[in-house]
Amino acid sequence: MNGKNCLHFLSELTNNNNRDWFAQNKNAYQQALTDFEEIVNYLIVHTAAFDQEISGLQAKDCIFRIYRDVRFSHDKSPYKNHLGAYISVGGRKSLRAGYYIHFEPGGCLLSGGIYCPQPDILKALRKAVYDNIDEYKAIVEKPSFKSIFCEVEEKLKTIPRGFPSDFPEGDYLKNKHYAFTHRVNDIFFESDDCMNKTIALFKQLHPINQFLNYTVDEVLND
Repeated sequence: MNGKNCLHFLSELTNNNNRDWFAQNKNAYQQALTDFEEIVNYLIVHTAAFDQEISGLQAKDCIFRIYRDVRFSHDKSPYKNHLGAYISVGGRKSLRAGYYIHFEPGGCLLSGGIYCPQPDILKALRKAVYDNIDEYKAIVEKPSFKSIFCEVEEKLKTIPRGFPSDFPEGDYLKNKHYAFTHRVNDIFFESDDCMNKTIALFKQLHPINQFLNYTVDEVLND
């Protein structure tokens, strides 16, 4: 099981991003989507072996639509040139930390954590990092983690209000996201062992997802 067929279709779509071509190649899209669903379902089952929270999820609830919303965009291309799925309780619309897989020719990646959390969750996450900085650092500064995953570096210019301006690890409080990404080349997903490698990488993301979700659940259940 690999993403070779998905990436081939996406490469063709990138060069022919229009409704006429898509209509003529609808069968190819359906096959690529079926392949992607099989991959995501496989990842759900095997990731649930170490993260039981996602047990029972279905790929169809995690995969993002390929159709673009072009109403407010200068780019009127009707389709995304990638396939993505967010594996987390609640699927693609989840507010919780999870696991993300992204197929895009020349732009494939795997990631975890929380991208663009809503304001109340982001505020609570910063507080959790501040209150538990040693635990947080033990996860994100662990050599085996840091050598693979890069923090999504979109930050405030200064430490947000409510925290000491001289906090030594203040950079972590400036985060607008608590997400971590690992970019891979297309060959990664075209290889026959890509699923085992992906699961191993997701397993490394599990501790940071646990840390973040403890706080997210407190906010959502408040």
